[in-house]
Amino acid sequence: MRVGTTAAPQIATDLMRAISPQGSRMTTRWQLALLLLAAMACVATMLASFVAGHPIEPGQLDVRHVSLIALVAGAGFIAALVIWHMNSVGQRQTRDAKAESLQLRRNLAATDAIIRAEPQVLIFWEQGQAVRIVSHTLTGIAGLPEHHAEILRFGQWLEASSAQALKSALEKLFVNGRSFSIILKTTLGGVIEGEGGTAGGRAVLRLKDVAGYKQEIARIGEKHAAFARDIRSSRALLNTLPMPVWLRAPDGRLIWVNTAYVNAVDAKSELEVLERQIELLETRQRKAVAKSIAAGQRYKARVHLVAGGERKPHDIVVLPVDSMTAGAAIDVTDIETAQGELERQMQAYDRTLDRVETAVAIFNREQQLVFFNAAFINLWSLDTDWLATRPSDGAILDRLREIGVLQPVVSHRDWKAQVLACYRTGESLEDTWHLTDGRIVHVMAEQRPDGGVTYLFADETERIALESRYNGLIDVQRETIDSLKEGVVVFGTDGRLKLFNKAFCEIWRMPSGKLGEMPHIGEVIAAAQTLHPDNDTWLRIGRSVTAFLDEREDFTGQMTRTDGVVIDFALMPLSDGATLLTFANVTDAKRAEQALVERNEALVAADRLKTNFIGHISRELRTPLTSMIGFAEMLASPMFGDLNDKQREYLTDIMSSSKTLRSIIDDILDLATIDAGTLQLKLAPVGARALIDAAILGIRERAIRSRLTIDIAVADDVTEFMADEARMRQILYNLMSNAVGFSKLNSTVRLRNWREDGYIIFSVEDEGIGIPKDQIPGVFQRFESHSRGSDHRGAGIGLSIVKSLVELHGGSIDFSSEEGYGTRVTVRIPERPVSAPDSGATRLARGDRAA
Repeated sequence: MRVGTTAAPQIATDLMRAISPQGSRMTTRWQLALLLLAAMACVATMLASFVAGHPIEPGQLDVRHVSLIALVAGAGFIAALVIWHMNSVGQRQTRDAKAESLQLRRNLAATDAIIRAEPQVLIFWEQGQAVRIVSHTLTGIAGLPEHHAEILRFGQWLEASSAQALKSALEKLFVNGRSFSIILKTTLGGVIEGEGGTAGGRAVLRLKDVAGYKQEIARIGEKHAAFARDIRSSRALLNTLPMPVWLRAPDGRLIWVNTAYVNAVDAKSELEVLERQIELLETRQRKAVAKSIAAGQRYKARVHLVAGGERKPHDIVVLPVDSMTAGAAIDVTDIETAQGELERQMQAYDRTLDRVETAVAIFNREQQLVFFNAAFINLWSLDTDWLATRPSDGAILDRLREIGVLQPVVSHRDWKAQVLACYRTGESLEDTWHLTDGRIVHVMAEQRPDGGVTYLFADETERIALESRYNGLIDVQRETIDSLKEGVVVFGTDGRLKLFNKAFCEIWRMPSGKLGEMPHIGEVIAAAQTLHPDNDTWLRIGRSVTAFLDEREDFTGQMTRTDGVVIDFALMPLSDGATLLTFANVTDAKRAEQALVERNEALVAADRLKTNFIGHISRELRTPLTSMIGFAEMLASPMFGDLNDKQREYLTDIMSSSKTLRSIIDDILDLATIDAGTLQLKLAPVGARALIDAAILGIRERAIRSRLTIDIAVADDVTEFMADEARMRQILYNLMSNAVGFSKLNSTVRLRNWREDGYIIFSVEDEGIGIPKDQIPGVFQRFESHSRGSDHRGAGIGLSIVKSLVELHGGSIDFSSEEGYGTRVTVRIPERPVSAPDSGATRLARGDRAA
């Protein structure tokens, strides 16, 4: 029992030692708490063992039970002691923790003050926690954000290269813990230093201003990067050029060439050119370059090089660059071609300008005359040799003033400065000069891109005079048009009214003010339709005015308005695309025409009645006349007995008068046949001489009685021609009968016949009494007979029948006469006439004579 009593504390002590070995880091409070738990565990164990071995019966209590109670009491005491000790230790530790916390806050404040004392941005990463910005005291850096959230977006405020470099450095810091220090540049040009490192398993990034030698290093690095970038871009650009470019070391060796150089020397690569030192220039050319470079001058010359297997002209330019030289070969083949073409064009332009009538003078930017044409010399009458010395613009103006060409002005100096102002201001000059000899010159000056000025001098004297005369003519034409009784309007190509006169306004009752607004053709037609609502006519007029046709036709027409007024209109396209319309009030003329038509119809009817009556009477007279001629011939026959001289004379007169009367009746019947349009020609070959003999036979006795000489002349080439023999004999007989009847005694009647231009021509000429000029127009009228003191009597239809028969043959007749000297009638018959039943002669006989 003692063992058990003494063993419990020993067990607790051993447990305490086992739990709290030497060197344990546990605090005192925790040690006491574990000791209390161990003691209570020992007591519980001993009590359980005792109860299990010695159960307590009711009414029994021995020493063992007392020992157990004492053990429990001791354990409680120990527990109380432990609790008291733990409380005292906790109070002491609380005081120590407060003191330690206060010290830690002091240390943290000092650390924060130290951190904030330096301008920087301190960013803190810890695993499992969000990134924190511990300090942001860095200011005055262009492009550095002020807000914490924006600072962590490095790609938005750092340049792309700087942002990429920072990102790579941070990745190495997070993975390998590798510290870094780099220079960063913001998008606005600010420069900062970024330092990264680790501290106690944490990653820290410091952003601070660059100062001192680091700032100089950053600036040098930036310049180096820029220079390297410029060199790379320059070489890349030079490699794209089509011209060879090279760079030589101080010793004259090639140290770089572009792609065009490689191609020019037919090498495979730049490395081959540099290793073999393949030269583009010849030795003589390289010596010339070296001489210029040695003199400190750049070399520039145009030489011919073999580049790419072809010999072409090149401009060689070599510049000294420090101790090295840079050169380029520019292919100027196209330039030389263009220059040659430009020179040829300039020469052609000069020749062209020499031919124009406008005077042209070109001055360079120094105001010197560099070109003038022949018209310039003719206009101002200046010495060509003096102009060849390239005088200044002002000198030419002074010379023109000296020779008295220009009109005097108040201040010649101010006027000249005004003219020459275009050199300085670049503004165009346009003026009119009135010369002392009365000429008017229009002056135009325009500055050229090279700073010079081009002058144009146009002699406007004739144009202004023509314009004045033109305006005068226009005024006269306007007054003339306004004085016309016909309405005149002109429409332009756009269909709008361009010209009208007063008569048009009066005819269509339109106010001149409305027409003065130049309305469209549609508006004019709409206003005119109130008086003449004929849509078809106006539609045709409107289409003719507005149509776009290559060939427009003119047309005429007549309108009868609702008020009975008759209007004749005519449309005529003009050469400039405009359209002319005329309107004439022909109401009175129309009425007179109608009256004349009615009268003509009445006259035609009366003439037809007269012709029918004469034809009927002629037929009625022909039968008894034929009987009378037959009985007279019977009486003249010896078989009915002999006649004395007196009876034979009377019988001869009866027979002659009867035949004459029958001839007249036959002529009247022929006229009736012609008027009826039933006379047909019987064309057949006719001998000219036989025809003339037959005609002469009919007038021989009358010619003998009048002691006339018949002179006949027939050309040798006239033999036969196509005609109606009977009608041609009738034509010649009537002509010869008239010539014999109106001839004087002992005179001559001439008959001529010849061929000319496909016609057979007969000419009958007498030396009779002639016809007065006022009676010549009526010689072919029917029943027109004037004896004019001769013994000839007739019905007045002979020449009318001749004219009708000649026209039926397709020929023509010409009549000429002079009173007291005779008459000549010429008939032209085509060699091969075409018979026309309704020829002009028939129409003349039927109707025209009635008119």
